[in-house]
Amino acid sequence: MRLTVNGRDHEIAPAPGERLLTLLNDRLHLPGTKFGCGHGECGACTVLLNNRLAYSCIVLAEACDSATVTTIEGLASAGKLAPLQRAFIAHDAAQCGYCTPGQLVAATHLLARNAAPDEAEIREAMSGNLCRCGTYPKIVTAIAAASRGDFKNMSSETDE
Repeated sequence: MRLTVNGRDHEIAPAPGERLLTLLNDRLHLPGTKFGCGHGECGACTVLLNNRLAYSCIVLAEACDSATVTTIEGLASAGKLAPLQRAFIAHDAAQCGYCTPGQLVAATHLLARNAAPDEAEIREAMSGNLCRCGTYPKIVTAIAAASRGDFKNMSSETDE
């Protein structure tokens, strides 16, 4: 099958029953998308699949023929973090960081659909992503700051 991941084309033969998450992590060596619950309930594995949110732990890889996938690794551009990524750092929205990739992908999807969401809209859009550390208030603050273009003290450089 053919698949475009983070702007790069791949031709790959998924194993029968292989999940998109496994293909991304193990076969395409993109470790940012995380395994959480394995049931599509926690959001740690959230990716954009044809510009729609998808829990990659429950999507069969073979169902993604000719699809476009964006993972956390696809949000940065030319070695620079996306504004939303910078906002998460500036507002300390990641405590342990495990849920952060899924949170960022879901927030990216939200801001692509609604450039100026209010707090209730942010909370609703992020309700499919769980955080065990409880950084929800900081996540909401970071998304709101990114939507306003409030980038004070937000470096555009990555540590890469």
